[in-house]
Amino acid sequence: MSKITTIVFILFGLYVANSVYVIYNLFHVPACHGNSRKCLRPHGVVDNKLEVSIYTSLYQDQAIERNCHLLWKSDNFSISNSFSVSLNASLPRQTRKNGSLYAHLFVYPTGISPFYSQYASHSVSPLTVYSPPQDESVNLLSSDEKVTKKARLTTNDIPVTHWKPTLSFHVLSEKVDFQRQSIPGEVFPFISLAPNSEYLPVLYIDQLGVVYRYLKYSPISLGKLRIWASVYESFKTMKRLGFSDKDLDEMRGIFTDTNLFLLAVTFGITVLHLLFDFLAFKNDINYWKRRNIIWRCVSTFIIFLYLMDEKTSLLVLIPAGIGSLIEIWKVAKAFKVEVKWEKGSRPMLQFGQRTEKEKETEEFDSEAMRYLSYALYPLLVAGAVYSLIYYPHKSWYSWIIRSLVNGVYAFGFLFMLPQLFVNYKLKSVAHLPWRAFMYKAFNTFIDDVFAFIIMMPTAHRLACFRDDLVFVIYLYQRWLYPVDMKRVNEYGVSFEEQDKQEKPHKE
Repeated sequence: MSKITTIVFILFGLYVANSVYVIYNLFHVPACHGNSRKCLRPHGVVDNKLEVSIYTSLYQDQAIERNCHLLWKSDNFSISNSFSVSLNASLPRQTRKNGSLYAHLFVYPTGISPFYSQYASHSVSPLTVYSPPQDESVNLLSSDEKVTKKARLTTNDIPVTHWKPTLSFHVLSEKVDFQRQSIPGEVFPFISLAPNSEYLPVLYIDQLGVVYRYLKYSPISLGKLRIWASVYESFKTMKRLGFSDKDLDEMRGIFTDTNLFLLAVTFGITVLHLLFDFLAFKNDINYWKRRNIIWRCVSTFIIFLYLMDEKTSLLVLIPAGIGSLIEIWKVAKAFKVEVKWEKGSRPMLQFGQRTEKEKETEEFDSEAMRYLSYALYPLLVAGAVYSLIYYPHKSWYSWIIRSLVNGVYAFGFLFMLPQLFVNYKLKSVAHLPWRAFMYKAFNTFIDDVFAFIIMMPTAHRLACFRDDLVFVIYLYQRWLYPVDMKRVNEYGVSFEEQDKQEKPHKE
């Protein structure tokens, strides 16, 4: 194992250990032992009989009785019991005219008014959100120019009011004595004090839930409250950085549709994905320097344009864009492109020469692709024409990009098959960078997991599964053609000689 790989694994282990330590501290807050000046304790109202009231209002900051309309009330509320209720809300005229509507939620002792009590916990949440409408698609052949033009005009980014289908809230079920000087930052905004300086029931409205259709309540632990609050603050930061509401809604679905265990697994495989990406890139350098990768560069860029046209989540779009830049850099390295500056002239590009072994292997690639292309080209043309006739599209550009990306996905799969043909002709797999291939195989299976978690176009999701079949065949060929360590491969490299060169000579 090289020094760089060792350093990467050490840094990875330290990162995982630090993450586990941080998560542990989220669920375990040091208990406070002392008088009320040092400790912040829960008020006794937590143990009394409580009521819950939900009011709707056009105003977010004015929780005044004359501006609020009662939506739902429970006279027998228990912090430890979960429940869900279907609600029918009337929309004011201002809300129907692209306005907003807010829910004011109160938890308070029985028999008092929530608007005038000092022992009422209050929280507010929007019931409506602004979101741009979905793009309208039309049939490009059957629709006239007016309809197509109207579809383009209606496709805009002007947000309109959408009803938020859920209102999910929680009350902290644990009785925690906080140290006044070190209250967790995630919990502090939700703490309200009673006149005797004890804190009232911690009321938290879940801003992550987007998939339910009714009112939901469940008690919440301190650790989960801190995680949810931290995630919501991260979402607000991401929105300021340019992430759309659609991207944030998809991420909310990841957090709300899965339990904490699956969420931890998702986090773990994400970290592993980054690790294997780096290791595969590092161990693949000597391989892609000797291969023709123009196709991969062009196809990656077309896929990036397709994902942009489909307005895919930035979680998928950003890695695709970075991958396109890396492929362009690989082309420059693979062709040994150098920029020559001569005096009094413009810069000139100079390309390196290929070896005889590289030319021989490329002949096998060309032979395999020639046979595959006889059936592939007619199928792609027929698929593009069929899509144009029977499927609606947002524009001619959208149809062109979709047709190109279907060809890219098909060619991308078939471009992996000639390597199987080369292995068969050579009766050897010694020329393959197996360490890099195994890292990529791990990433392929991780991509399969993300294909079920993150929203993406169907064609891109299917492309995540196509590589599995090829890797299985690669493994079969590795078993069928054992690697002779003494044999010199087509690049003139022997594994034993390479190991001797890498190991330092001891006097």
